[in-house]
Amino acid sequence: MRNDRRLRRLVVDERTTYLWSVRHKHGDGDACREVLHLHLDAVRTRIVFREGAGRAVSDGYSYVGCVATGPGKLLNLREPGVVRGLVDEATDRGLLPGDGELDGWELFDAVLSRAAAATPAAPPDCPPGP
Repeated sequence: MRNDRRLRRLVVDERTTYLWSVRHKHGDGDACREVLHLHLDAVRTRIVFREGAGRAVSDGYSYVGCVATGPGKLLNLREPGVVRGLVDEATDRGLLPGDGELDGWELFDAVLSRAAAATPAAPPDCPPGP
C-alpha cells in the first residue's frame, strides 16, 4: 500500500521542482476541503477546494482527492498531470510562487479546459463507451 502522505516531486523545468501532496481536511465547523500543498524551496502554497453549493469534494473515502462541479467536470488532485495544470495556471496568473492560500475553484475551469484541449477527441465513427 502506498503512502499518500509522502511528498511527491513535480519537475516543471530545469530550475523548478515542486514537492506536493494532497490532504482531505475538516475544520471546526468548516466545510470539508481538499488541499493541494505545494513546496518550492522555502515557499509553501496551499490550493484549497472547499465544499459548497455546486462544488463537491471527496468525503475522504470515495473518489479520494477528487473535486467536481458536475457530471464530467472533475479533477483528480492525486494525478500529476492535474497538479501540473494547476501549477501552470497559477503561474500564468502570477500567483506562484507565492506563500499562502489560493482558492482552487478560481483555477478549476481553466485547468479543466487545458485537460480537455490536451485530450484527443474520439473519431466521429467511434461507438460510445467501453
